Amino acid sequence: MIKSLHFAVALTALLSGSALAHDTPGGGEGAKVTLVYDHELPNVPGKSMKGVLVEYAPGGFSEGHTHPVSAFIYATVLEGAIRSQVNDGPVTVYEAGDSFSELPGDRHGVSENASKTKPAKLLAVFVVDTAEKELTFPIKK
Repeated sequence: MIKSLHFAVALTALLSGSALAHDTPGGGEGAKVTLVYDHELPNVPGKSMKGVLVEYAPGGFSEGHTHPVSAFIYATVLEGAIRSQVNDGPVTVYEAGDSFSELPGDRHGVSENASKTKPAKLLAVFVVDTAEKELTFPIKK
C-alpha cells in the first residue's frame, strides 16, 4: 500500500511538471515525446531521474532506437496499448497499467501504438548519468 501511494505521488509529480516540459528528439510518425521531469538524485552523485511522456496518435510509432548506456528505464502504459520489443525478445502488447523495464545497453526495436483508432500514452522513467542530454538514439540501418 505504501509503495502504491509513493508511486501515485511520484507519477502525479511527473505529469504535473508542465513547467519543465519540452519536446525531445526520439519521436516517429504520430509520436510526441516530451521531457516532463528532470531531477538530480541527491543520494546518488552523477545520476538523475528523468521522466519522458510518449504520446502516440492512432497508428503512431517511434523509430527503432537505443538509449544511453547508463540508462535504466521503467515504463508504464498510461492510456491505450503499446506494442513493444526489447532486444530480440518477443513483441509484447502492454495495456494501460502494465509496466516493463529496459536495462542499460538494450535495443528497442518496436515501440508503437497497438491501435489504429485510439491514442496511447507511455511514461518512461530514466535513471541515467546526469551529463546525458540526449535520451534516444536511432538504430543505424
